[in-house]
Amino acid sequence: MKARWLTLLTVILCCSACGAPSLRHKKEVNKLLAAEDFAAAEQKLEAAKDKEYKQRDALLYYLDTGTVLHDEYQAAQSDERFALAQARIDELFTQSLTAHAGQYLINDLTVPYMPAPYEQALTYYYRAMNFLDRGDVPSALVEANKAVFYLDRQPSQENGAAPFVQYFASLVFESAGKRDDARIARTRALEGYSQLAGTEKEHSFLSAGTPPAAQWGEVVLVHANGVLPLKVSQTIQVAWGDVLFWAQTLQEGKDADPALQNAIMAGFMGNAITLAYPVLLPQPYRIKASEAVTADGQIYSTYLLGDLAGAAQMDLEKNKPAVLLRMALRAAAKQVAAVQTRHAVAQASDNDSAGDLAGMFISLLGALTEKADTRQWFTLPAQLRLVRFYVPAGEQNIVLRFKDGFGNIIGEHTFENVPVRPGGRVYLHYRTAK
Repeated sequence: MKARWLTLLTVILCCSACGAPSLRHKKEVNKLLAAEDFAAAEQKLEAAKDKEYKQRDALLYYLDTGTVLHDEYQAAQSDERFALAQARIDELFTQSLTAHAGQYLINDLTVPYMPAPYEQALTYYYRAMNFLDRGDVPSALVEANKAVFYLDRQPSQENGAAPFVQYFASLVFESAGKRDDARIARTRALEGYSQLAGTEKEHSFLSAGTPPAAQWGEVVLVHANGVLPLKVSQTIQVAWGDVLFWAQTLQEGKDADPALQNAIMAGFMGNAITLAYPVLLPQPYRIKASEAVTADGQIYSTYLLGDLAGAAQMDLEKNKPAVLLRMALRAAAKQVAAVQTRHAVAQASDNDSAGDLAGMFISLLGALTEKADTRQWFTLPAQLRLVRFYVPAGEQNIVLRFKDGFGNIIGEHTFENVPVRPGGRVYLHYRTAK
């Protein structure tokens, strides 16, 4: 028994440096995104690679940098990062659950970051758009197929990203001439939107209708807007009765050491426990809507099809019971370690004061290593807005105008000389974070 807790102490000491990208780092990058200085934001991420991103969290580094490179229109470099991210996700998925034992002894930061389902789905969108930027529809089709394969095997489409990714996949299928696949993906998208917003009729704008003439082509414009709420640590108190309920009902609790579960059942630490839990801190951004303006003065409003801020909140709430249970199990383990150490030292030294001091030391280490997991793919936008419209074939200048919450135009971006083919489709995207 003594050896067991000595081992735990050694692990605690070794893992005390576990951390996540800091709030300061995230805010500094977001300031550069708001200034639309994507090159500087990417350089900032590169410079912070060794400091802010631990080796076990290389996946987060790939995701954060891949997004900014995409916003910078560095499609090839962005795709390299997302390809590495997807490979790492596959690798993590095949790892044994026993490799996550540290979650029940130290903190959630001891295990590599695994993206939420909505985040994994978005890797397929970004890779597909990167290929479309280079006119590579067959490769974009591969990502669309991977996206629907992944999403169709998820227990629920009810988040802010799944319907958008299904819908975007349907557009790629259409561009590749896969009409049946497009119809199925579009149906899945409508089903997902209906779960989120009510009825299918509310999303009739997902169809662009028919072109005014055969010599016209279609534009699909995605406006990535805003910044995600940032994860921060918040201290909360949880009643042991709630912990007992989670331990009895959640699959998470079945992976923990039975001795720790017994400690939870005993409730030896009192009626409540103080835990550090991740919460989302909203980040302000002025742009609330946007519209595309064509050369002939036609105006087409974008629609919010991907509520990524809502998806992040939904994922946090969904995982809250399991996260809190792991925290409670760790608290129990650390309390047992402190008690065992106090008894062992007191017995070995024949000095109760020495035992008390040793127990306090272990308790202090346990408190220092209990950290909330604030890791996230933070360079994602808060919204993915989309609009489809037709323009005459040829090189077109298209203006994307940005509006505040009162409908005032507060900025714009011009896509110059957009090549539009008769009966064809062109994909555009732009990122704002201010």
